Amino acid sequence: MESSQNTNDLVLVRIDERDAGRVAHVTINNPGKRNALGMAGKRAIAEAFKRLSQDEGLRAVVLTGAGEKSFIAGADLAEMKDLTVEEAEEEHTLTHYACDAIRRCPVPVIARVNGYCFGAGMELAASCDLRASADHAKFGMPEVRVGLPSGMEAALLPSLVGWGRAAELVLTGDIFEASEAYQFGFVQKLVPAADLDAAIEKWLASILVSGPRAVRLQKSLMRDWERMPLTDAIRRGIEMCVEARRTDEPKRLMAAFLSRKKK
Repeated sequence: MESSQNTNDLVLVRIDERDAGRVAHVTINNPGKRNALGMAGKRAIAEAFKRLSQDEGLRAVVLTGAGEKSFIAGADLAEMKDLTVEEAEEEHTLTHYACDAIRRCPVPVIARVNGYCFGAGMELAASCDLRASADHAKFGMPEVRVGLPSGMEAALLPSLVGWGRAAELVLTGDIFEASEAYQFGFVQKLVPAADLDAAIEKWLASILVSGPRAVRLQKSLMRDWERMPLTDAIRRGIEMCVEARRTDEPKRLMAAFLSRKKK
């Protein structure tokens, strides 16, 4: 069963009801501009993910762009060109709010990269937990080409692709083929466009068969890993494993695993 919960016409939210829980599909809907994001679109993304985060039955989210050519081709330059300094601060802050709402979502978020993934689009993809790409997609951080540094969640890039590749991305503004983005580790799955949904479905199947609470605890722990020294992160992992035992989920799933193993 499916239902829609649209924030506005710029961001479409479809809920897929499954036996194991709900999967949300969030689509950036501006295909006439290759799904470029203005301030209204960034607000809508943040609102959509904040609302989805309140759904205790949610198991995963898939983020994509409308059409077959573009994931998110960056910010809306026509809107950005004449911004005042004050307006520019708001615009860039909204990029962060949209990315942060994705990172704070308590369940795995999968980027379904179906085409151009530039600038703010690459930041939003970097904010997702997993990234699958069609083989015709292109990636880049071209902000320096239009007089701006790459900021906000571009700060995630060094941890994802290494400092050298991140420097190449943000200092040159060059565009990369999907095969290169796969080689340097930005995307984890690279498939023909016709196979993109099937590749994502494999991830979803694995997430849905896992413990709902365990997956949420795992994502929270991953955020802790990013900000904590190693010794603190290890201690936090112990705490999370203990926290998992406060329900019967581990006992039930372990018993089911052992039962299957005996057959």
